[in-house]
Amino acid sequence: MKILRAAMITGALLLPGMASADFISFAAGAGIWQETPSGTFRKTGDPTDVSLENDLFWGQETQNYFFATLEHPVPLLPNIRLMKTGMNHGGSGTLTRTIVINGQTYNVSENVTSDASIDQLDMTLYWELLDNVVSLDLGLNAKQVKLDYTVTGSTSGTTSDTFDEIIPMIYGMVGASPIPDLLLSAEMSYVTYSGSTVSDFTAKVSYTTAFFVGFEAGYRSQHFQFDDVAGTNANIDFKGPFAGVYVKF
Repeated sequence: MKILRAAMITGALLLPGMASADFISFAAGAGIWQETPSGTFRKTGDPTDVSLENDLFWGQETQNYFFATLEHPVPLLPNIRLMKTGMNHGGSGTLTRTIVINGQTYNVSENVTSDASIDQLDMTLYWELLDNVVSLDLGLNAKQVKLDYTVTGSTSGTTSDTFDEIIPMIYGMVGASPIPDLLLSAEMSYVTYSGSTVSDFTAKVSYTTAFFVGFEAGYRSQHFQFDDVAGTNANIDFKGPFAGVYVKF
């Protein structure tokens, strides 16, 4: 894809001036994300968009995330960050209209129950271009999104489906440290191609204590717009605050 080729070329041009850590650093942590879903999806063969809020009755949920980061002093090699976000949604209610999901029709006034798990695994390779009072990282992120869902109607029956895709994205982070060990930062993974756009944005405050324990809190917003990706059209957002704790050596 053109956008990824451009990112690689840009990274190569910036390599000679990159900052690097003075020593090997490792961090690992976990937290909770209180996210609210919104938007619609449909299989490309279905005639109707399905609303997460109004047809599947999804609402705000508290999810878990885990991450680990390795930084090193070798300038040409990227640092690496792994992050896993586990999401579960479900709901039950009475339809106010007739909808079709994966070829299965659910009729108006029918009671439906939905259940879904969405697992995201992000592997980010990045280079530190600045690492002082001002921080700047650039790199690439591969986001695996795996969705399994089941919808059951009180009279129409049950349908289920799976979505499993790896999405290559550009990654960037900019931050500032007004005092030592405090970081105010914003980071984003982003890609757009063939009518589809995926973004994952985080704004946060993090502080690392003298005892190797750190705390972070902020706001995370994800957007998934798919145009016939694995037979699926979607325009979905997940947004909300998060907080976590980590150890850093």
